[in-house]
Amino acid sequence: MTNLGVDFPVFEPGWVWLVGAGPGDPGLLTLHAVNAMQQADVVVYDALVDERILNLLRSDAERIYAGKRGGRPSSKQTDISLQLVELAKKGLRVLRLKGGDPFVFGRGGEEGMTLVDHNVPFRVVPGITAGIAGAAYAGIPTTHRDCNSSVTFVTGHGSSGDVPDNINWAALAKGAPVLVMYMAMKHLRRISSELMKNGRAADEPLAVISQATTPGQGILITTLEKAADDVEREGVEPPAVCILGKVVGLRDRLNWLSPQDDVTAVRHVPFEQVLDLITTPADPLKD
Repeated sequence: MTNLGVDFPVFEPGWVWLVGAGPGDPGLLTLHAVNAMQQADVVVYDALVDERILNLLRSDAERIYAGKRGGRPSSKQTDISLQLVELAKKGLRVLRLKGGDPFVFGRGGEEGMTLVDHNVPFRVVPGITAGIAGAAYAGIPTTHRDCNSSVTFVTGHGSSGDVPDNINWAALAKGAPVLVMYMAMKHLRRISSELMKNGRAADEPLAVISQATTPGQGILITTLEKAADDVEREGVEPPAVCILGKVVGLRDRLNWLSPQDDVTAVRHVPFEQVLDLITTPADPLKD
């Protein structure tokens, strides 16, 4: 990847790279992520990694599925972390590919701590988190000067599979003008109830964005009070992020991705064409 005039790190044998694959759209991968994918010997990947992204891996790279979805049978986190150690100790270049950002509700910190405990060198490659990208693709800014000066990220799925028991509902209800909720679908009714009991307005706008940034993206605009019923009625399935706050109302004017006519219809350049452009060595005569 030399065409950009940027130096990229070499993926050394025996290292583990914790790489964020972004929210789904391959075009939102970082260049560091693509660089890692082209060098890795073995890839341990999650359920939320889009198949189109996996197609960018080295053709001879070993793929190991470590799918984790809330409420479904999956590999234990401790087993995944120790597997990374085992693979690295074999002298392999190990890519841990995680949806979104590995350090935003991705348990990348836990995996990193295990690597530290076993003296395995590692690098973290951030990815665009679904809460930010999904909101943007829905025409919802997570911050807007007229609406809010802070954003709070919260998960609705704790280690027990239930809503985390350390959530301060009063603080969220009164001190977080915009809430970005991950993995909240299973417990959306309880979450909504707790927020309203602690003072959040029942008619506050709430957006549910499913399969964010992918061709299957769906957007449901509702209210805090009606969210659980509307999700159930519409059959919205995870993965999804929920955005609560006045900023949701800005979608009426900022909904850039839904074409109103042929003039604004989105056209696409094949991703392979873009990838060739950034991975083809530069012509020294043109530098």
